[in-house]
Order: sequence, then C-alpha cells, then structure tokens
Amino acid sequence: MAEREQRRDRRDRDETPEFADRLVAINRVSKTVKGGKRFGFAALVVVGDQKGRVGFGKGKAKEVPEAIRKATEQAKRSLVRVPLREGRTLHHDMEGRHGAGRVVMRSAAQGTGIIAGGPMRAVFEMLGIQDVVAKSIGSQNPYNMIRATMDGLIKESSPRQVAQRRGKKVADILKRDEAPAAEPAEA
Repeated sequence: MAEREQRRDRRDRDETPEFADRLVAINRVSKTVKGGKRFGFAALVVVGDQKGRVGFGKGKAKEVPEAIRKATEQAKRSLVRVPLREGRTLHHDMEGRHGAGRVVMRSAAQGTGIIAGGPMRAVFEMLGIQDVVAKSIGSQNPYNMIRATMDGLIKESSPRQVAQRRGKKVADILKRDEAPAAEPAEA
C-alpha cells in the first residue's frame, strides 16, 4: 500500500513542474481517396519550463486539438536541459545544423532581448533565455529550424562541464589569457 502511494507521489511530483507550450506550426494535409479527400492536421509544438529545459514534438490527427495534444505530449517526453549563463543567455556562440537548416546563435549582453525569427524565438522563450542573437541560414522550414536550434543547444557546455571534462577548476577555465606577451628578441 505504501509503495503505491510513493508511486503516486512521484507521479504527482513529475506532473508539478509547470510547462509552458508554444504552437509553432500547424499544417493541413489531405489524402485523396475514392470518395474524395480526407483532411488531417499536423502540429509542431515547443514545450519548456523557462528555467533551462526545452523540448519539441509533432503530432498528427484528424482534428487540430488532438494533433496539438499529441505534439505536446511528445515534446514533454523529449525535454533536454541546457546550461544558461546567469539564467538569461548562452555561455558561448554556437552553430546548429539539421538537413538544409543551419542556425547561428550568439550570447548577448543584458537587455538585448531575443533577436531571432519565428520557430527559433519560440524555442528560446520556452527555454527561458532573455538575451540572445540568432540567425537562420538555409532552410526556412520550421521543422528543420527547430531541429537545428536544438542541435546547437545540445552542443552547449558550461564552464563547469568543460572544467570537469579537462580535470581542471572552473577558475582556470574562466581565466582570461593573462600570460605576459613574449619579450621581443634584441637584435
């Protein structure tokens, strides 16, 4: 009995983080059959907790609300955590690719805002980024743009992760090049 209650508590805890979702694209698709055309809908949704976790999903159904629901559920299953600097921007500039889609993302100074187009803006807003400059180069297909953006965000690493990987301290990683310039040789 106690085990069942524990399971229920864990499930409730998993449900409690409030996720925001953003509908990015909805497509009406048709299938031609003997009696005419059958219409369906495909939805693309981005979900995030606005604190560093984001995911996207796509769903297809005969009705729009059902397609959105399916896409939202898939997005919640595909959440990834992205390290943010000061909880507002990226740690470093990066590029993401998927198919013909290519996006360039740059960290920005405080107060810059989100300078990004359509689908990329949705991902950044759901992620909780407040300052970023991004540019989509190549495909304008929202599916490819979101996949390219997610590819770039997954590649991001924080100074803590880099220090751990190299076996150094975070201070050593963040230290600017302070070594004195080489003395010019006397001629």
